[in-house]
Amino acid sequence: MASHHHLYLIRHLRTAGNLERKYIGWTDDPIVPVEEPVRTSIVPADGVIYGSDLVRAMQTGALLMPDANYVADARLRECHFGEFEGKTYAELEKDKDYRSWIDDPYSFRPRGGESLADVEKRVLEALVSLPNGAVAVTHGGPIRIALTRFSPEPRDFWSWQIPHGSVWRLEWSNHNEMKEGGRCTSLSEVPITGKGTM
Repeated sequence: MASHHHLYLIRHLRTAGNLERKYIGWTDDPIVPVEEPVRTSIVPADGVIYGSDLVRAMQTGALLMPDANYVADARLRECHFGEFEGKTYAELEKDKDYRSWIDDPYSFRPRGGESLADVEKRVLEALVSLPNGAVAVTHGGPIRIALTRFSPEPRDFWSWQIPHGSVWRLEWSNHNEMKEGGRCTSLSEVPITGKGTM
C-alpha cells in the first residue's frame, strides 16, 4: 500500500504593499526588513524549497531555510489583480467590477487580471506535481485555494485567515488521493516564531 503524502504551504513574509493593504498580486514587492532571525524546523524534501517566482516568496524561503535550494515556479504566484493591482479596498469599493469580483471571484475577474478559477487551475497543477514532504512558499490566494479545495471540512474561500509567515501542513493517505482531488486526512497550521523555529 502506498505511504501517506504530505506537503507544507508557507505564506511569504510581509511587504510594504501588504502593510498598506494594497492588492499586490504580480507586483514584485520585496519583503520588509526582518528584525530577528527567522528559521524553521521543517526539513524540506531533498533540501529543496519550491515556490512562487516573485521576490517576496524567494526572500522568505531564503530566510526560513538558508541552506535549501529554491526552485521557482510561476504557477505558484498570487492572483493577477489586473487594474486592481496597487490599489486598496477604499480605492475600489465603489467600482462595480470590483464588487462583482469580491462577490464571485471564481466567475468574475479583475479587469486585465485572473479569476480564481484561472488561479486554481495553475496552482493545483503545481501542487500535485510536488514530491512527498515538499515545502512551497507562496501567497495568500493560492493557499486559500488549496485549503478550500482540500480541507477535510468544506469552507468558503474568503473564510480562511492566512497570516504572513503562516505554515500549513496538509496530509493525504497517498499521493493518488491528492491527485484525484480528494480532501486531505489532516490539516494543521504550524505557527512561525521569531527565533529559531516555527
